[in-house]
Amino acid sequence: MADKYWSVTQVANDVDLQQRVTSCAAVENIPDPAGWAMRHVWDYASQPSWGETYQYALDTGTPNPGRDDTVITDAMVLAAVQAIRAEEPGPET
Repeated sequence: MADKYWSVTQVANDVDLQQRVTSCAAVENIPDPAGWAMRHVWDYASQPSWGETYQYALDTGTPNPGRDDTVITDAMVLAAVQAIRAEEPGPET
């Protein structure tokens, strides 16, 4: 089942998750990791199953789902950051 639009919005607006994506971008040596994370907030928020997973966490009473590595794991964050980065246009030659 596709993620619900409101669930994707919840992911995009989760400050804790934004910080985790920013941290991942920093570890991946992405220049201006905070700016990069903000520019790509909808790209990572709309990753397949993120909205559904996040909504399930909310529905089952998980506090701070964006902070909880059992909801959206660090491996999921890393995979999303790497995939989004791979799709970015390279420097002009």
